[in-house]
Amino acid sequence: MPHDRLLRARGSLLGLALGDALGSQFFVPSNRPHLDARSLPPSPWQWTDDTEMACSVYLVLAVHGGVEQDALAASFAERHDFDRGYGPATNRMLRLVREGGDWRELAAGPFDGSGSWGNGAAMRVAPLGAYFADDPAEAARQAALSATVTHTHPEAVAGAVAVAVAAALAASGPRRPGPFIDGVLEFVPAGTVRDGLQEARRLLTLSDAETVARVLGNGRAVAAHDTVPFAVWAAARNLGDFERAFWTTASAGGDVDTTCAIVGGIVASGMEPGRLPEAWRAAVEPLPDWVSGA
Repeated sequence: MPHDRLLRARGSLLGLALGDALGSQFFVPSNRPHLDARSLPPSPWQWTDDTEMACSVYLVLAVHGGVEQDALAASFAERHDFDRGYGPATNRMLRLVREGGDWRELAAGPFDGSGSWGNGAAMRVAPLGAYFADDPAEAARQAALSATVTHTHPEAVAGAVAVAVAAALAASGPRRPGPFIDGVLEFVPAGTVRDGLQEARRLLTLSDAETVARVLGNGRAVAAHDTVPFAVWAAARNLGDFERAFWTTASAGGDVDTTCAIVGGIVASGMEPGRLPEAWRAAVEPLPDWVSGA
């Protein structure tokens, strides 16, 4: 069972890294990305902080079989590469953890003690959902533990729970879009993220990602409630088709590397790694050595 779980998590991690790395090539903060008839940019495509933190999630699962929060915080801090595109608050927090700071106090401190409601906890968590595909309730519980290492606001935690459960459901077998989002909603507490997911459920009849993003958000605010509902909508409509899932997500603009990382991690959870686009996989920067052998 642990080996099967790690294979699923590894497949999700590869999809997350692929979505992140290719999505980062199209990141245009103030406009929609210039997709140029879906032509691919020159390789290699470098992944960002989304993938680097997801690798730590995967490593802790491989070593501990679940989220050991102290180990996860230590891995985030030890592997923190400033040049991967981390936000200022996360850069500061991980530096202070390396210097001996208590991650519990540092995570809870921002915004007058309410904690961050950013999308950072959601962007890295899909492999955890794939790992616990046989138990979505446990995926939700473990996702909350992984989130609060850096993001203690309830909306950030809800975003991580939603993505983890979505990856768990995707890994457990094919589902139609409506029941898929219904399954996610079963585990997401009341709040803005849940409200957005309910709206995403209603918008499944639409196919234009830009129109949907105008309602749900596309990550431009870098908040969980502005990111996760759209990502779950894009994944729900494209389960089993990684390329279509990517282009659907990227076409909406916004925080493209993060939305595509989330969608890539969810969709890849339900696919054999060999079904990911071969040319795309070859163009992506390899995962770091410290996780490759885990």
